Amino acid sequence: MVFYNSSRPTLCKPFPEARFTMRPEFQNEPFTDFTQAQNKTAFEGALSVIAAKKGMEHPLVIGGERFILPDKIRSINPARKTEVLGTFQAATPELAAKAVLVAETAFATWSKVRADTRAGYLFEAARILRERKHEFSAAMVYEVGKSWAEADADTAEAIDFMEFYAREMIRYAGDQPLTRVPGEKNELVYVPLGVGVVIPPWNFPLAIMVGMSTAAIVAGNTVVLKPSSDTPWVAWMFFEVMEQVGLPPGVLNFVTGSGGSVGNALVTHPRVRFITFTGSKETGLHINRQAAETQPGQIWIKRVVAEMGGKDGMIIDRETNLDVAAAAVSAAAFGFQGQKCSACSRVIVDDAVYDRFIEKLLPNVAALSVGPTDDPGNNVGPVASANAYRSIMQYIEIGKGEGKLLAGGTGSDADGFFIQPTVIADVAPRARISLEEIFGPVLAIIRARDFEDALGIANNTEFGLTGAIFSDDEAKLARARDEFHVGNLYLNRKCTGALVGVHPFGGFNMSGTDSKAGGRDYLLLFLQAKCISRRIS
Repeated sequence: MVFYNSSRPTLCKPFPEARFTMRPEFQNEPFTDFTQAQNKTAFEGALSVIAAKKGMEHPLVIGGERFILPDKIRSINPARKTEVLGTFQAATPELAAKAVLVAETAFATWSKVRADTRAGYLFEAARILRERKHEFSAAMVYEVGKSWAEADADTAEAIDFMEFYAREMIRYAGDQPLTRVPGEKNELVYVPLGVGVVIPPWNFPLAIMVGMSTAAIVAGNTVVLKPSSDTPWVAWMFFEVMEQVGLPPGVLNFVTGSGGSVGNALVTHPRVRFITFTGSKETGLHINRQAAETQPGQIWIKRVVAEMGGKDGMIIDRETNLDVAAAAVSAAAFGFQGQKCSACSRVIVDDAVYDRFIEKLLPNVAALSVGPTDDPGNNVGPVASANAYRSIMQYIEIGKGEGKLLAGGTGSDADGFFIQPTVIADVAPRARISLEEIFGPVLAIIRARDFEDALGIANNTEFGLTGAIFSDDEAKLARARDEFHVGNLYLNRKCTGALVGVHPFGGFNMSGTDSKAGGRDYLLLFLQAKCISRRIS
């Protein structure tokens, strides 16, 4: 039986049909300097504010209706595994189908709203996130174990996505250049696709979720958002913001539940026009197969936007500053416990500097402090879940048999899911920990004969997301530009930390569809071009 309450909170008035074209040029949201006492105090206050909201129950929301269901899912603090952060509803396939049909009804009107008006909702939501930045970051400290700096960067990126995509939609709505011919008036317009399903990951529970959802919405589509079952709390907070800014009911629908039932029902629904997904290779390929199967009544080829992870390598050349390289590798490998698709999970080191590089790296790793990240002294928090803990620890055991353990190698799940930053050296290029995505604080060190060999090793995986090379040799950097086969290549810097508008993000091969999130091409994934020609006298 389904129980629901159709009441909605008091909302701001919807934006009028007004132009939002007079905006300053996009600038990235600055990060917070937590060495400043006032910023540290403010964040501690936000942690207290968010802690007071733990344990509440939150509904599904479909077209403004709130649904409370018999079956539940719970968001757990991975640093304190007995602590429930929030209780959410386990939706049924029938409710998933209802959400699609409600979104389709909303699309009929939302798709006709002016692009600059749609952009206005994003600008206003970005303003609210900016005012409440520390609260959203604090929620990620609790729900997914991000350090203060990592959480702050996640929130800043969410703000950036909305500010950037709003401006991009205004650009796409403008006049598009076409070649003129006598006797005709021609124009190219971009129109939205329809109903989209957004399935974001747990590791960037705000930024990626916001970016995927609002890109689709500002392009004129309507969305069924199914957040990760590990991180629905942050997604709920953002959904509340979109209600607060007056987004019409049905444009964004909040549906929690398992991927096996709800996710499959959404992906296979014949009225779904596109699916955007970030997560594992296996799940991404499963979604792609499902979407490719035409359903009865389906009149389009579904579009799939998928970002599916990586096995990212950093090359350390014999001609480089090893102190700088070692610090960059440590940050890229162990930031947010290595739970980034862009994280450095293997470092490929020229034999001539192999031993010296390790000597430089290990003190950086030893300086990392592991523990609950509501304590600012800890910069490495828990991994996301019990399943993640078990998988990573199994890979560490495999790695001990494939190389030499230099640091870490231990974990404890007594209170939370903590794993020590782990470094394994002398790993063969085709070893399992060299090729398989671990998604945790585990770094494999691989010895290369020379630069030629290092480049070959860097390209030996099925993935192609990020990569980096440290070298003072311009010829080697130039060759890496041409031959290092990744979607995001970094020269003499770490392979994590892409900025919206600066580093359009997405990868090759089994890393996904190279969506280039945060770039000028991204909104095209949620639009289709229509050419209109008129004969004139």
